[in-house]
Amino acid sequence: MQQQSAQLRWEQHTQRPLFALALAFAVAYAVPIVRPDADPRVVQACAAVEWVVWAAFVVDYVVRLALAPHRPSFVRTHWLDLAAVVLPLLQPLRLLRLVSTLLLVGQRARMASQIRLTTYVAGAVVGLLMFGSLAVLSVERDAPHGNIRTLGDAVWWSFTTMTTVGYGDHAPTTGLGRVLAVGLMLSGIALLGVVTANIAAWFIARFDKDDVEERRQTQAILELTEEVRALRAEVAALKGTPVE
Repeated sequence: MQQQSAQLRWEQHTQRPLFALALAFAVAYAVPIVRPDADPRVVQACAAVEWVVWAAFVVDYVVRLALAPHRPSFVRTHWLDLAAVVLPLLQPLRLLRLVSTLLLVGQRARMASQIRLTTYVAGAVVGLLMFGSLAVLSVERDAPHGNIRTLGDAVWWSFTTMTTVGYGDHAPTTGLGRVLAVGLMLSGIALLGVVTANIAAWFIARFDKDDVEERRQTQAILELTEEVRALRAEVAALKGTPVE
């Protein structure tokens, strides 16, 4: 029990710092893509920030594993965290660090009781849109037959892909770009489905609340009517006249 509370305390204390590091990663990932002509020292600094953020999540996972009451159970139930930590080591691609960071941020966001589902899903949609745009731009911009050359093209493509509209004016031509497209399609469908379901649940809850309030008011009126009838009966009895 003491180990479990220590793990919970660790997760609560590291929640905000890890989100701040994730934001730093977002900036470091975006700068070399948005500014391909940036100074090499800036590019190197951004790459260093990406690895530092990944290392911070590795330390977080190791500490949580050490504090877990049952470590084998922790590994089984947090296999996605482990995969995201190991993923960048398989091949030194910036895209793998992006995927792992998104996975780890998503897992930690689910642990935060103070973050409501709507906020998390909306942030996930925006993050997926922007990171998907940056990722496909970095892959497709220098492709010989690519037609996604600017950040505007990439954002437009990501938006139409996530919403499954698919106008076809922009499309990836490389194998990696198409893999990104598949991931963006599946993620977009899932997230937009959650958004729709959450909005519907909100309306249902609101209608249920209004219905409960209406029933309460109706019950109060009925009780008040009964009290009035009882009072009239008492007054009629005192006067010796029949009650209407």
